[in-house]
Order: sequence, then C-alpha cells, then structure tokens
Amino acid sequence: MSTSSTPEDGPQVVRNDERHEYEILVGERVAGIAGYREEPGRILFTHTEIDPDFGGRGLGSVLAAAALDDAVERGLTIVPYCPFIQAYLRKHPDFSGEVSWPDEASRPE
Repeated sequence: MSTSSTPEDGPQVVRNDERHEYEILVGERVAGIAGYREEPGRILFTHTEIDPDFGGRGLGSVLAAAALDDAVERGLTIVPYCPFIQAYLRKHPDFSGEVSWPDEASRPE
C-alpha cells in the first residue's frame, strides 16, 4: 500500500493494491474510493464513489488528483473509464500527455 500525504488535519489518500483501489481517509474512515485495474504500462480507472456522509466537501477531486498523480509518478498511462475521472481530466488538462481515452466498447467488466 502506498500513501499520499496531505495536510495533517486533512484527508489522506492511500493506494490499496490488494483491493485495487485508491482510498480517501478522513480520520480513520474510508470516505471514498477510486477503483482501478492495472495492465502492463497502464492503469484503467473504472469507478469512483464518495460516501454520502462525506459529500459536498470536494473529496472526490482530492481523491482523483492524488490517484492520477500516483499513476503518473509510476509511469503508467491513464485510461479513464470512470465518468468522474473523465470529467476531472477534462478540467485538468495538465494530465493530457499521460491519458489514453478509451473506446467505450472496450469497457472492462
């Protein structure tokens, strides 16, 4: 598992390799996840969700940014099947060189 540091009193994002997801933690609670699948040289983002108890705090964007930063640091090409990750990438073109936009017909199960 890998940890992405954030301010001490703020949320923390960790990569849980066993569960194939990035988790955003608020205190000891998992407030949301970004699911992924890895292939050689690529990471396919498949699903993102934030627990309704933590909605409206911008945690989805914090989670997306940390997950995408981690993927880039590891040299992986980002393949966004998840609509939330797609929307985040469209708003943050600084990742454009690391993205391979998927063909919806090839969406992973």
